[in-house]
Amino acid sequence: MDSGSTVAVVTVPFPAQGHLNQLLHLSLLLASRGLPVHFAAPEPHLREARARLHGWGGGGSVRFRALDIPAHASPAPDPASPFPEHMQPLFEAFCAGARAPLAALLRELSASHRRVVVLHDRMAAFAAAEAARLPNGVGEALGVHCLAASYNVGWADPGHALLRRHGLVFHPPDACATGEFVALARRMGQERRRAPGAGMVVNTCRALEGEFLDVLAGIPSSDGPRLFAVGPLNPVLLPDPDPDPDPDARAAGAGRDECLAWLDAQPPSSVLYVSFGTTSSLREEQVRELAAALRDSGRRFVWVLRDADRADMRSGEAAAESRLLAAAASELGDATAGVLLTGWAPQLEILAHGATAAFMSHCGWNSTVESLSHGKPILAWPMHSDQPWDAELACKYLRAGLLVRPWEQRHDVTPAAAIRQAIETVMASDEGAEMRRRASALGEAVRAAVAEGGSSRQDLEELVAYVTR
Repeated sequence: MDSGSTVAVVTVPFPAQGHLNQLLHLSLLLASRGLPVHFAAPEPHLREARARLHGWGGGGSVRFRALDIPAHASPAPDPASPFPEHMQPLFEAFCAGARAPLAALLRELSASHRRVVVLHDRMAAFAAAEAARLPNGVGEALGVHCLAASYNVGWADPGHALLRRHGLVFHPPDACATGEFVALARRMGQERRRAPGAGMVVNTCRALEGEFLDVLAGIPSSDGPRLFAVGPLNPVLLPDPDPDPDPDARAAGAGRDECLAWLDAQPPSSVLYVSFGTTSSLREEQVRELAAALRDSGRRFVWVLRDADRADMRSGEAAAESRLLAAAASELGDATAGVLLTGWAPQLEILAHGATAAFMSHCGWNSTVESLSHGKPILAWPMHSDQPWDAELACKYLRAGLLVRPWEQRHDVTPAAAIRQAIETVMASDEGAEMRRRASALGEAVRAAVAEGGSSRQDLEELVAYVTR
């Protein structure tokens, strides 16, 4: 690509795992098309983004650039709080302190490139202002929307006809996040309005949110007029048709997680995958109720049971995770139908596996897209932020999920009987069979969207053409 060598791309994620993950996937997609891409984040987050990357095999030719930010508190997560308030000191330090080192990086790149294009998380909108400050129009910015496209429609008009038609409820942001975080989000919105960019990149596709994309295209955006729906950004993996062709090779390892070998030995569509993401922790009493539900259901499971990330990206203190494991073990007893994981799980590979039937999830947008793009229905258990909306979308609009716990009961402990009933509905009922059929059809449609000639592939090529023009 001739123009690629004269254009530098800088991706600036917000320092939370779901955001880091999306921007790194986007960076690798652009790098695979010959663009020089610089992924800029604080050092601990660069390290974890690389370590947690999955689905790409050998990775890619992305340069990782550290943004030094001021020292900040990194308190332990509070399981009693649905929202990860313990991350707020990091968020404030990043939004206030990353501006200067980013500006220095952009100046460095502008000295040797015809143009510098900044693809920034919309929660890192200060990057748009720094791109605009580059002399002679060298800099340009596009916002990367790491939430569902439909979330912006609900934010702009909670009573929109499309929401009413499907019975969708958009919970106001201040009901799903702390006042401090909502205030920070509004400040980033002001940053975007002061330095409008060229447009918005969205991690979605027409197969999932086509009607909402049409609505969003008609809503004036502080990110600029263009809209590129290039999702899913995560690789869409296909199940291994012959999961164990060479037992000796499997025994040698080849970097494959042990839980995948366990899945190889399970019947097709028999396993429930359970994970609540990296920013929320379950209370011990909730862990016991969930463990009892899994035990009594008799279903096979892979359960990722870990403390939430701290601001410095450590996964939580060993004592906290030991308490969670002890709470689970006290109810699971001698049950051997499942696997408990306490570290980072290869989620894409688990969801792509033929033995996996469904996903009990917090409904972060990454997890929602990853589940549906691999044709797996969702048992929705939203925790905070945009997750209640994602649950609405998956369950009511896409009809590929079931709500385990209503948002109004988020401060309560959901009893084992209710959890078990949700598991049985999705895994064993006629209603569940229809959800599984819907999810499978959506998976096929998403795979078509990212394939040659698909809507997401076309939008990605248009994005590359725009960046390198």
